[in-house]
Amino acid sequence: MSLDQGAADRPEIARVVGAVKRYAGVLALDAVDFSIRAGEVRALLGKNGAGKSTLIRLLTGAETPDEGTVAISGRELTERGNMRTRATGALGVRPVYQELSLVPDMSIAENIFLGRWPRRLGVLDHRQMEERAREALHNLGIDLNPSHTIAMLSPAERQLVEITRATMGEPRLVILDEPTSSLAAAEVELVFGAVRRMQEKGAAVIYVSHRMKEIREIADSATIMRDGKAISTVDIGSVDTREIVRMMLGSDEKHGTTIARRVLGDVVLSVRDVVAPPRLSGVTFDLRKGEVLGVAGLLGAGRTELLRIIAGLDRQQSGHVVIHGRNVDGLNWHDRIGLGLGFTPESRKDDGIVPLLGIDENTVITNPAGVSRHGVLSSRLVARATRGIIESMSVKATDTTTPIATLSGGNQQKIVIGRWVYANSGILLLDEPTRGVDVEAKNQIYAIIRRLAEEGKSILFISSEVEELPQVCDTVVILKDGGIGGKYTAPDLDADELLTACMASAH
Repeated sequence: MSLDQGAADRPEIARVVGAVKRYAGVLALDAVDFSIRAGEVRALLGKNGAGKSTLIRLLTGAETPDEGTVAISGRELTERGNMRTRATGALGVRPVYQELSLVPDMSIAENIFLGRWPRRLGVLDHRQMEERAREALHNLGIDLNPSHTIAMLSPAERQLVEITRATMGEPRLVILDEPTSSLAAAEVELVFGAVRRMQEKGAAVIYVSHRMKEIREIADSATIMRDGKAISTVDIGSVDTREIVRMMLGSDEKHGTTIARRVLGDVVLSVRDVVAPPRLSGVTFDLRKGEVLGVAGLLGAGRTELLRIIAGLDRQQSGHVVIHGRNVDGLNWHDRIGLGLGFTPESRKDDGIVPLLGIDENTVITNPAGVSRHGVLSSRLVARATRGIIESMSVKATDTTTPIATLSGGNQQKIVIGRWVYANSGILLLDEPTRGVDVEAKNQIYAIIRRLAEEGKSILFISSEVEELPQVCDTVVILKDGGIGGKYTAPDLDADELLTACMASAH
């Protein structure tokens, strides 16, 4: 789809001029200019931290720029706080975020009309609300009972309800943030149908995604962001995916340490034809002794789901996981730990640490028997084991009993990895191990991972930051369309090529 000749004559729906936004000294937006017109579908592209979310928050009124202006339908926003968000809502700005804002115990109809429920004689009119909700769902081709609660719905169905809510009340600017990350192909078509209907009614749509097939099908144009700047706005039909990736990553991303080709050991972990709807439809790969195997893929590709299946935390519908030649499909999480498996979760804060406990307790939690005597923890052995991990992982801490919550994110993450080193785990499943840490800590974690691999440990490294994979991995596989869509080996690992392969997904 390309923007027609009359696009320049359409009214401007939103304009951002010279927007600067800082958070705690970090420059999130750097003199950004952005505009979109009625009936235009604009893709917003950029890697994590590029500034996309901050720009969206300015357009929705959730944030006020430190410098510059934001205008919706020609009206410059001057309000602050909640009044600013109310003003953008009144002007027809409707965001649909990755983190949905539905109320689980309320019905679909109540959520669609949340905060603006129809009333009759001062009383909530459930009948009118359900009729109007049913009509709105039907208009988008969605077959759901408006009286059902949100808690009864699948993640995909919840996403569709959220999008339905955004279409209510004559929206002027609709912002869809990764709207298809949890949807199957048929449901994606429903989203596209909704976007086209809004477009036909003159609404402008900002579509945040990395799925190039979808973007080329639904968007007129694309704005590419990098390091807080709007690098370029292009006609989506005039540039290929590799050029878009180059603009997203920048020329400097290619420079950095890459891993030399190494002789690897025997296969220690095999994944064969693993199916787990809706994300995984047949995943097969091997991990060898001493190998760092990176798994790249877009949001919603199923990376975390795959790791949880391998760890025994979730079950696959079919297929097999084999550890050291043994089929472990019938074994639970604790059994797999006994076979030398270690797992660091995606969310360190929520799932990786026990904040109020000390470094020592967070370290030895994976093998308390190793620091016990006659079934009782030995403070001397706990302290010795913890000091060993603090030293080997280069953790900055004054005492082994220091509460882990007081450490920096990078030092917390080192302990989360270090607990499995203490447990002598031979296979480490690392889900986003550098998320939320500074550049220095990232480089330290890369070095730790490489050292562990040289010592013979095998590591599955999941990352949404494709550009870091060449710095730490021997091999990278691309997870897309439910399976493995490509395999790359060091030293021939290139961030541009990897991200292009991820974005070129068929769905």
